Amino acid sequence: MQVSDSSSRILAGLLEARTGQQLTMSRRWRIETALAALLRERGIPTLDELITILVMGREPSLATEVVEALLNNETYFFRDRTPFDLLGKATLPKLIQRRQSKRLRIWSAGCSTGQEAYSLAMLFAEDPLRWAGWTIDILGTDVSESAVRRAREGVYSQFEVQRGLGINQMIRWFEESDDGWRAVEPLRRMVRFQVQNLLEPPPHPGLFDIVLCRNVLLYLNAERRGLIFDRIAGAMEPDGWLMLGAGETVIGQTRQFEADPEARGLYRPVGAVENRRSGDDRRAAAR
Repeated sequence: MQVSDSSSRILAGLLEARTGQQLTMSRRWRIETALAALLRERGIPTLDELITILVMGREPSLATEVVEALLNNETYFFRDRTPFDLLGKATLPKLIQRRQSKRLRIWSAGCSTGQEAYSLAMLFAEDPLRWAGWTIDILGTDVSESAVRRAREGVYSQFEVQRGLGINQMIRWFEESDDGWRAVEPLRRMVRFQVQNLLEPPPHPGLFDIVLCRNVLLYLNAERRGLIFDRIAGAMEPDGWLMLGAGETVIGQTRQFEADPEARGLYRPVGAVENRRSGDDRRAAAR
């Protein structure tokens, strides 16, 4: 299946209009693989015919299916394990001290099929004494409706459930079913999912203590990255934390966040680090 330049441009324009994501030249090799199954299911013989149907607008639902197919939903449990270790050892202990309400809100933005959100749930579920009496609200959002459906089901193949999980975690937190391995009910109760475009106003209710937005901004232009940083900043507690993907940074992208000098790879709303230092100085003076 050959992908012409004109077809590539039309598909790239559709994806960007619907999601803000760019299908750059370096990523256009994915088109053929991503759309092959859709063409078979729809009985459409060629990519050119698919483009004709899209341009004529005869089947509005087809455009949605094409966008879903073109999205990159690559994810796995405890992806790049180090950031999760950092959350467990450095960030969460600080929030325990600061949150007298005993409530935490965490947003997994661009959660794909849910592995990241369930990984967060496992962090809390594996330390029940520490979190006894706490309300933990974990929200996973993604622009892909099909990914969110899968996340809500919490069912994964043998291959998926083994990616990032040790055998003990797999057996403890997943139960085998006819469809694969399903997250146990206590884990599913900790997490909720909804469809959300990051270019739209952030989800409600309340401000989030931790936001994970990993490997999403890579596919957006600078203007949209700046808009999303603004959206996230407005949805966070002033002393919260932001986690990005390994290849992402706030440097040169936004004035809303700065690196946390005590937690490599995590970011704080601008002023949070200085406010913390001022508070430490006041406490030291009082002693």
